[in-house]
Amino acid sequence: MLDERKAHILRAVVEEYIETAQPVGSAHVARAASLQVSSATVRNDMVVLEQEGYLTQPHTSAGRVPTDKGYRWFVDHLDEGMRSAPLDAAQVRTFFERAHGELEEMLSATSRLLSDLTHYAAVVVGPPHSEATVRSVQLVGLAPRVALVVVVLSNGVIEKHTLEFDEDTDDAALTAATVRLSELLVGTVLSEAAQIEPLGPAARDAIVRLALDVLGGVTEQDAGVFTSGASGLASSFDAVAQVSEVLRVLEQQYVVVTLMRDVLDRGLSVAIGAETGLEPLAECSLVVAPYAADGEPIGTIGVLGPSRMHYQQALAAVAIVSRGLGDRLSE
Repeated sequence: MLDERKAHILRAVVEEYIETAQPVGSAHVARAASLQVSSATVRNDMVVLEQEGYLTQPHTSAGRVPTDKGYRWFVDHLDEGMRSAPLDAAQVRTFFERAHGELEEMLSATSRLLSDLTHYAAVVVGPPHSEATVRSVQLVGLAPRVALVVVVLSNGVIEKHTLEFDEDTDDAALTAATVRLSELLVGTVLSEAAQIEPLGPAARDAIVRLALDVLGGVTEQDAGVFTSGASGLASSFDAVAQVSEVLRVLEQQYVVVTLMRDVLDRGLSVAIGAETGLEPLAECSLVVAPYAADGEPIGTIGVLGPSRMHYQQALAAVAIVSRGLGDRLSE
Protein backbone atom coordinates (compact mmCIF):
# COMPACT_ATOMS: atom_id res chain seq x y z
CA MET A 1 0.00 0.00 0.00
CA LEU A 2 1.19 3.51 -0.82
CA ASP A 3 0.69 6.39 1.55
CA GLU A 4 -1.31 9.34 0.26
CA ARG A 5 1.68 11.44 -0.78
CA LYS A 6 3.39 8.67 -2.72
CA ALA A 7 0.07 7.84 -4.38
CA HIS A 8 -0.27 11.46 -5.54
CA ILE A 9 3.30 11.42 -6.82
CA LEU A 10 2.89 8.14 -8.71
CA ARG A 11 -0.37 9.29 -10.29
CA ALA A 12 1.26 12.57 -11.37
CA VAL A 13 4.21 10.74 -12.95
CA VAL A 14 1.95 8.35 -14.86
CA GLU A 15 -0.34 11.09 -16.14
CA GLU A 16 2.54 13.30 -17.23
CA TYR A 17 4.38 10.46 -18.95
CA ILE A 18 1.23 9.43 -20.79
CA GLU A 19 0.92 12.97 -22.16
CA THR A 20 4.57 13.65 -23.04
CA ALA A 21 6.41 10.31 -23.33
CA GLN A 22 9.30 12.07 -21.57
CA PRO A 23 10.86 11.11 -18.21
CA VAL A 24 9.23 13.09 -15.41
CA GLY A 25 11.28 15.11 -12.93
CA SER A 26 10.58 15.86 -9.27
CA ALA A 27 10.11 19.61 -9.81
CA HIS A 28 7.27 19.04 -12.25
CA VAL A 29 5.64 16.48 -9.95
CA ALA A 30 5.80 18.86 -6.99
CA ARG A 31 3.81 21.38 -9.02
CA ALA A 32 1.44 18.99 -10.76
CA ALA A 33 0.47 17.02 -7.66
CA SER A 34 -0.20 20.22 -5.68
CA LEU A 35 1.92 18.92 -2.84
CA GLN A 36 2.96 21.28 -0.08
CA VAL A 37 6.45 19.80 0.01
CA SER A 38 9.81 20.56 -1.60
CA SER A 39 11.17 19.03 -4.79
CA ALA A 40 13.78 17.29 -2.64
CA THR A 41 11.06 15.50 -0.65
CA VAL A 42 9.31 14.48 -3.88
CA ARG A 43 12.63 13.27 -5.27
CA ASN A 44 13.20 11.11 -2.19
CA ASP A 45 9.71 9.61 -2.52
CA MET A 46 10.34 8.91 -6.21
CA VAL A 47 13.50 7.01 -5.22
CA VAL A 48 11.38 4.89 -2.87
CA LEU A 49 8.80 4.30 -5.61
CA GLU A 50 11.63 3.21 -7.89
CA GLN A 51 12.96 0.81 -5.25
CA GLU A 52 9.48 -0.65 -4.87
CA GLY A 53 9.17 -1.23 -8.62
CA TYR A 54 6.61 1.43 -9.56
CA LEU A 55 9.03 3.71 -11.40
CA THR A 56 12.28 3.35 -13.28
CA GLN A 57 14.98 5.80 -14.34
CA PRO A 58 16.11 5.46 -17.99
CA HIS A 59 19.33 7.39 -17.35
CA THR A 60 21.12 8.52 -14.22
CA SER A 61 20.39 12.19 -14.77
CA ALA A 62 16.88 11.67 -16.18
CA GLY A 63 13.50 11.77 -14.48
CA ARG A 64 11.39 8.68 -13.90
CA VAL A 65 8.96 6.72 -16.04
CA PRO A 66 6.29 4.24 -14.91
CA THR A 67 6.88 0.49 -14.96
CA ASP A 68 4.17 -2.08 -15.68
CA LYS A 69 3.61 -2.20 -11.91
CA GLY A 70 3.18 1.56 -11.86
CA TYR A 71 0.63 1.47 -14.67
CA ARG A 72 -1.18 -1.41 -12.94
CA TRP A 73 -1.47 0.62 -9.72
CA PHE A 74 -2.74 3.58 -11.75
CA VAL A 75 -5.43 1.52 -13.52
CA ASP A 76 -6.50 -0.31 -10.37
CA HIS A 77 -6.98 2.99 -8.54
CA LEU A 78 -9.11 4.69 -11.19
CA ASP A 79 -12.48 5.33 -9.56
CA GLU A 80 -15.71 5.14 -11.56
CA GLY A 81 -15.59 8.83 -12.36
CA MET A 82 -12.06 8.56 -13.73
CA ARG A 83 -13.05 5.53 -15.84
CA SER A 84 -15.80 7.58 -17.49
CA ALA A 85 -13.70 9.96 -19.55
CA PRO A 86 -15.63 12.43 -21.74
CA LEU A 87 -16.59 10.87 -25.06
CA ASP A 88 -18.86 11.84 -27.91
CA ALA A 89 -21.75 9.65 -26.74
CA ALA A 90 -23.97 11.17 -29.43
CA GLN A 91 -21.56 9.93 -32.10
CA VAL A 92 -21.76 6.39 -30.73
CA ARG A 93 -25.54 6.52 -30.38
CA THR A 94 -25.98 7.82 -33.93
CA PHE A 95 -23.61 5.16 -35.27
CA PHE A 96 -25.63 2.28 -33.86
CA GLU A 97 -28.96 3.87 -34.82
CA ARG A 98 -27.76 3.87 -38.42
CA ALA A 99 -25.95 0.53 -38.34
CA HIS A 100 -27.56 -2.05 -40.60
CA GLY A 101 -26.68 -4.82 -42.99
CA GLU A 102 -25.00 -8.13 -42.27
CA LEU A 103 -23.24 -8.74 -38.96
CA GLU A 104 -19.75 -8.80 -40.48
CA GLU A 105 -20.28 -5.32 -41.95
CA MET A 106 -21.47 -3.99 -38.59
CA LEU A 107 -18.53 -5.49 -36.68
CA SER A 108 -16.04 -4.09 -39.18
CA ALA A 109 -17.61 -0.63 -38.91
CA THR A 110 -17.62 -0.93 -35.09
CA SER A 111 -13.87 -1.54 -35.08
CA ARG A 112 -13.39 1.65 -37.11
CA LEU A 113 -15.60 3.58 -34.70
CA LEU A 114 -13.62 2.35 -31.69
CA SER A 115 -10.33 3.22 -33.35
CA ASP A 116 -11.60 6.71 -34.19
CA LEU A 117 -12.63 7.25 -30.57
CA THR A 118 -9.31 6.13 -29.05
CA HIS A 119 -6.71 6.56 -31.84
CA TYR A 120 -5.41 3.07 -31.02
CA ALA A 121 -5.78 -0.25 -32.81
CA ALA A 122 -9.30 -1.59 -32.27
CA VAL A 123 -10.30 -5.26 -32.36
CA VAL A 124 -13.80 -6.71 -32.56
CA VAL A 125 -14.23 -10.48 -32.31
CA GLY A 126 -17.43 -11.82 -33.79
CA PRO A 127 -19.73 -14.33 -32.12
CA PRO A 128 -18.91 -18.05 -32.58
CA HIS A 129 -21.19 -19.79 -35.08
CA SER A 130 -21.08 -22.93 -32.94
CA GLU A 131 -23.21 -21.31 -30.23
CA ALA A 132 -25.73 -19.65 -32.56
CA THR A 133 -29.14 -21.16 -33.36
CA VAL A 134 -31.09 -20.82 -36.59
CA ARG A 135 -33.67 -18.02 -36.63
CA SER A 136 -34.91 -18.45 -40.18
CA VAL A 137 -34.13 -20.30 -43.40
CA GLN A 138 -35.13 -19.57 -46.99
CA LEU A 139 -34.54 -21.18 -50.39
CA VAL A 140 -34.38 -18.82 -53.38
CA GLY A 141 -34.32 -20.07 -56.95
CA LEU A 142 -31.53 -18.67 -59.12
CA ALA A 143 -31.87 -20.95 -62.17
CA PRO A 144 -33.81 -24.16 -62.99
CA ARG A 145 -31.11 -26.26 -61.31
CA VAL A 146 -29.56 -23.70 -58.93
CA ALA A 147 -30.88 -22.24 -55.67
CA LEU A 148 -29.54 -20.20 -52.80
CA VAL A 149 -30.14 -21.27 -49.20
CA VAL A 150 -30.11 -18.29 -46.82
CA VAL A 151 -29.95 -18.87 -43.06
CA VAL A 152 -30.17 -16.16 -40.40
CA LEU A 153 -28.52 -17.13 -37.10
CA SER A 154 -29.35 -15.87 -33.62
CA ASN A 155 -26.02 -14.02 -33.42
CA GLY A 156 -26.90 -11.95 -36.48
CA VAL A 157 -24.78 -13.91 -38.94
CA ILE A 158 -26.32 -14.57 -42.35
CA GLU A 159 -25.14 -17.75 -44.07
CA LYS A 160 -25.57 -18.02 -47.85
CA HIS A 161 -24.77 -21.17 -49.83
CA THR A 162 -25.45 -22.21 -53.41
CA LEU A 163 -27.23 -25.52 -54.10
CA GLU A 164 -26.97 -27.29 -57.47
CA PHE A 165 -29.59 -29.90 -58.41
CA ASP A 166 -29.47 -32.81 -60.85
CA GLU A 167 -32.93 -31.92 -62.21
CA ASP A 168 -34.94 -28.79 -62.86
CA THR A 169 -36.63 -27.52 -59.69
CA ASP A 170 -39.61 -25.13 -59.66
CA ASP A 171 -40.64 -22.51 -57.11
CA ALA A 172 -43.34 -24.75 -55.63
CA ALA A 173 -40.75 -27.40 -54.76
CA LEU A 174 -38.45 -24.79 -53.23
CA THR A 175 -41.31 -23.36 -51.18
CA ALA A 176 -42.21 -26.82 -49.84
CA ALA A 177 -38.55 -27.50 -49.04
CA THR A 178 -38.27 -24.13 -47.25
CA VAL A 179 -41.22 -25.01 -45.01
CA ARG A 180 -39.66 -28.38 -44.14
CA LEU A 181 -36.22 -26.86 -43.50
CA SER A 182 -37.77 -24.30 -41.17
CA GLU A 183 -39.49 -27.08 -39.22
CA LEU A 184 -36.23 -28.98 -38.89
CA LEU A 185 -33.70 -26.19 -38.31
CA VAL A 186 -35.23 -23.21 -36.49
CA GLY A 187 -33.96 -23.27 -32.92
CA THR A 188 -31.12 -25.71 -33.62
CA VAL A 189 -27.39 -25.14 -34.29
CA LEU A 190 -26.03 -25.64 -37.79
CA SER A 191 -23.60 -28.34 -36.69
CA GLU A 192 -26.62 -30.64 -36.15
CA ALA A 193 -27.99 -30.15 -39.68
CA ALA A 194 -26.12 -33.01 -41.34
CA GLN A 195 -27.51 -35.53 -38.81
CA ILE A 196 -31.17 -34.56 -39.37
CA GLU A 197 -33.35 -36.89 -41.46
CA PRO A 198 -36.00 -35.14 -43.63
CA LEU A 199 -38.47 -38.08 -43.71
CA GLY A 200 -40.94 -36.91 -46.34
CA PRO A 201 -41.77 -36.96 -50.06
CA ALA A 202 -38.68 -37.97 -52.07
CA ALA A 203 -38.67 -34.98 -54.45
CA ARG A 204 -38.98 -32.43 -51.67
CA ASP A 205 -36.61 -34.18 -49.33
CA ALA A 206 -33.90 -34.51 -51.96
CA ILE A 207 -33.72 -30.71 -51.89
CA VAL A 208 -33.91 -30.64 -48.08
CA ARG A 209 -31.20 -33.32 -47.77
CA LEU A 210 -28.83 -31.35 -50.01
CA ALA A 211 -29.42 -28.14 -48.03
CA LEU A 212 -28.87 -29.93 -44.70
CA ASP A 213 -25.61 -31.47 -45.90
CA VAL A 214 -24.29 -28.12 -47.11
CA LEU A 215 -25.29 -26.29 -43.93
CA GLY A 216 -23.96 -29.07 -41.70
CA GLY A 217 -20.54 -28.58 -43.29
CA VAL A 218 -20.30 -24.94 -42.14
CA THR A 219 -17.15 -24.63 -40.04
CA GLU A 220 -17.76 -23.83 -36.40
CA GLN A 221 -15.73 -20.67 -36.11
CA ASP A 222 -15.99 -17.07 -35.10
CA ALA A 223 -17.83 -14.69 -37.38
CA GLY A 224 -14.46 -13.02 -37.81
CA VAL A 225 -11.87 -10.75 -36.25
CA PHE A 226 -12.04 -7.15 -37.37
CA THR A 227 -9.22 -4.70 -36.73
CA SER A 228 -8.78 -1.01 -37.47
CA GLY A 229 -6.27 1.69 -36.62
CA ALA A 230 -3.07 -0.33 -36.86
CA SER A 231 -1.30 2.62 -38.47
CA GLY A 232 -2.22 4.82 -35.50
CA LEU A 233 -0.76 2.24 -33.14
CA ALA A 234 2.44 2.07 -35.18
CA SER A 235 3.04 5.80 -34.68
CA SER A 236 3.26 5.20 -30.90
CA PHE A 237 6.56 3.37 -31.19
CA ASP A 238 9.97 4.55 -32.32
CA ALA A 239 11.63 1.24 -33.22
CA VAL A 240 10.62 -0.12 -36.63
CA ALA A 241 11.32 -3.69 -35.54
CA GLN A 242 8.99 -3.31 -32.56
CA VAL A 243 6.23 -1.93 -34.77
CA SER A 244 6.60 -4.88 -37.13
CA GLU A 245 6.28 -7.38 -34.27
CA VAL A 246 3.15 -5.71 -32.89
CA LEU A 247 1.51 -5.57 -36.32
CA ARG A 248 2.40 -9.22 -36.91
CA VAL A 249 0.48 -10.17 -33.75
CA LEU A 250 -2.57 -8.25 -34.98
CA GLU A 251 -2.48 -10.21 -38.24
CA GLN A 252 -2.75 -13.55 -36.39
CA GLN A 253 -6.47 -13.81 -35.74
CA TYR A 254 -6.26 -16.94 -33.58
CA VAL A 255 -3.64 -15.30 -31.34
CA VAL A 256 -5.75 -12.15 -30.97
CA VAL A 257 -8.91 -14.09 -30.11
CA THR A 258 -7.07 -16.28 -27.60
CA LEU A 259 -5.41 -13.27 -25.98
CA MET A 260 -8.65 -11.33 -25.52
CA ARG A 261 -10.50 -14.32 -24.09
CA ASP A 262 -7.60 -15.11 -21.78
CA VAL A 263 -7.58 -11.57 -20.38
CA LEU A 264 -11.31 -11.76 -19.63
CA ASP A 265 -10.99 -15.27 -18.18
CA ARG A 266 -8.44 -13.88 -15.70
CA GLY A 267 -11.02 -11.35 -14.55
CA LEU A 268 -9.16 -8.40 -16.08
CA SER A 269 -10.37 -5.53 -18.22
CA VAL A 270 -6.82 -4.27 -18.83
CA ALA A 271 -3.66 -6.29 -19.53
CA ILE A 272 -0.43 -4.30 -19.25
CA GLY A 273 2.90 -5.26 -20.82
CA ALA A 274 4.00 -8.70 -19.62
CA GLU A 275 0.44 -9.42 -18.46
CA THR A 276 -0.48 -10.06 -22.11
CA GLY A 277 1.83 -13.07 -22.11
CA LEU A 278 3.21 -12.11 -25.52
CA GLU A 279 6.77 -10.79 -25.85
CA PRO A 280 5.99 -8.54 -28.87
CA LEU A 281 3.39 -6.77 -26.71
CA ALA A 282 5.78 -6.13 -23.79
CA GLU A 283 5.33 -2.37 -24.23
CA CYS A 284 1.62 -2.48 -25.03
CA SER A 285 -1.62 -2.51 -23.08
CA LEU A 286 -4.90 -4.15 -24.06
CA VAL A 287 -8.30 -2.94 -22.84
CA VAL A 288 -11.10 -5.47 -23.40
CA ALA A 289 -14.78 -5.99 -22.69
CA PRO A 290 -17.40 -8.55 -23.72
CA TYR A 291 -20.53 -7.55 -25.59
CA ALA A 292 -23.82 -9.35 -25.12
CA ALA A 293 -27.04 -9.96 -27.01
CA ASP A 294 -30.19 -10.59 -24.98
CA GLY A 295 -28.06 -10.75 -21.85
CA GLU A 296 -25.71 -13.47 -23.14
CA PRO A 297 -22.02 -12.62 -23.87
CA ILE A 298 -21.37 -13.44 -27.52
CA GLY A 299 -18.15 -11.63 -28.45
CA THR A 300 -15.38 -9.30 -27.32
CA ILE A 301 -14.06 -5.89 -28.27
CA GLY A 302 -10.87 -4.14 -27.27
CA VAL A 303 -8.19 -1.59 -28.03
CA LEU A 304 -4.45 -2.20 -28.19
CA GLY A 305 -2.11 0.70 -27.56
CA PRO A 306 1.21 1.56 -25.95
CA SER A 307 1.61 1.00 -22.20
CA ARG A 308 1.40 4.77 -21.80
CA MET A 309 -2.10 4.80 -23.30
CA HIS A 310 -4.86 7.11 -22.10
CA TYR A 311 -6.49 4.47 -19.92
CA GLN A 312 -9.52 6.53 -18.90
CA GLN A 313 -10.39 7.26 -22.52
CA ALA A 314 -9.79 3.67 -23.65
CA LEU A 315 -11.87 2.17 -20.82
CA ALA A 316 -14.72 4.60 -21.42
CA ALA A 317 -14.72 4.00 -25.19
CA VAL A 318 -14.65 0.22 -24.88
CA ALA A 319 -17.47 0.32 -22.32
CA ILE A 320 -19.81 2.55 -24.32
CA VAL A 321 -19.18 0.80 -27.64
CA SER A 322 -19.64 -2.68 -26.14
CA ARG A 323 -22.99 -1.59 -24.68
CA GLY A 324 -24.08 0.01 -27.94
CA LEU A 325 -23.14 -3.04 -30.00
CA GLY A 326 -24.88 -5.39 -27.58
CA ASP A 327 -28.04 -3.30 -27.58
CA ARG A 328 -28.06 -3.18 -31.38
CA LEU A 329 -27.66 -6.95 -31.70
CA SER A 330 -30.43 -7.52 -29.14
CA GLU A 331 -32.99 -5.64 -31.23
